[in-house]
Amino acid sequence: MVLTFDLIFFSISFLAQWRITRIWLARIELWPSQSRKAARWGIRLFNVLLLLGCLFTFSDLMSRIGLWGSGYALAGAAALLYCLMAMAGLIVYEISQWTAGRMRGDTDFERRRLIRTAGTALMAAPFAAMGYGMFVERFDLRVRELDVPLGGLPPDLDGLQILQLSDIHLSPFLSESDFARVVYAACEFHPHLTVVTGDLISSHGDPLDACVRQLARLKADAGVFGCMGNHERYAGAEAYAAAAARKVGIEFLRSRNRQLRFGSSLVNLAGVDYQSLAGHKVYLRGAERMVIPGAVNILLSHNPDVFPVAVRQGYNFVIAGHTHGGQVTVEILDRSINAARFFTPYVYGLYRQGGAAAYVTRGIGTIGIPARIGAPPEITLLRLKRA
Repeated sequence: MVLTFDLIFFSISFLAQWRITRIWLARIELWPSQSRKAARWGIRLFNVLLLLGCLFTFSDLMSRIGLWGSGYALAGAAALLYCLMAMAGLIVYEISQWTAGRMRGDTDFERRRLIRTAGTALMAAPFAAMGYGMFVERFDLRVRELDVPLGGLPPDLDGLQILQLSDIHLSPFLSESDFARVVYAACEFHPHLTVVTGDLISSHGDPLDACVRQLARLKADAGVFGCMGNHERYAGAEAYAAAAARKVGIEFLRSRNRQLRFGSSLVNLAGVDYQSLAGHKVYLRGAERMVIPGAVNILLSHNPDVFPVAVRQGYNFVIAGHTHGGQVTVEILDRSINAARFFTPYVYGLYRQGGAAAYVTRGIGTIGIPARIGAPPEITLLRLKRA
């Protein structure tokens, strides 16, 4: 489904770029002959570079063929940003042209000028919003504290605090110093348990050791645990990440569980590697064997879509990430519109099913474009409560 969405998005982008190219070519027809020739070659070169940049956004594919690194990531982000801005600008341009074409010839000059000014302002709005998302909201870290009601929660676990970090994506778009400030904020809390739910990096070659070095500063009474995300898989770094984390006292649960006792009550903490969207018919295969009857069973899964399956298997609480809360979210008619809604109903926040619950965090970093709009980064303090 993710690949299908990407293909649809880039197909629309290429159609938009074809139209923009036609507009460019029409405009340069009035230029001198030599300038026209140079401009045509410049347009061709730009379109070729744009196509290559779009290919670099497929991080899984690029990692497999060895095309990875900050240069490729920057080129991919630039291409994706251009596609988004070009489509928004083209829509405004076409509306403006249509409006101008519908105006009568006797329309006064002031009204024409007002319409042109409004059109220019509208074309600038997407660029202003994206600039805000890149340079302001992307770093606007929030701390969310949330009560999680669970049916049948033992009294000893009422008020148990779980600190969650997720989707760090330490990469050219999130430096170690920026992430260090996130960890510093997390260290202000003293949770009973800390969990890291995947995507430490974005692609092969990203500073995984630096990410683990910062995570080593996290503390919790019962320890720090984690699960793997899809980008550890894309980078072929799952085993290395687990081994590096183990050296600093962080345990990544890869189809394994740990029993943690609080007072006279037992928390069974289980973790799975990334559960691919392509394999949704076999989510959590074998994970039911990790469930302990009588315990409060908590599952760490990067992909939140496993929630209904986890409930059927006997898990009481699923802690997930992956969606970035949509990353770029627009509120329309009391609905959050974002790309993540094409893939999953579990985009952000607390979800309930019977006496069980799942929480999906917005995470820390970004993927694709280095911007967040309507979905600022967060660390989350989850408090278990008796329902």
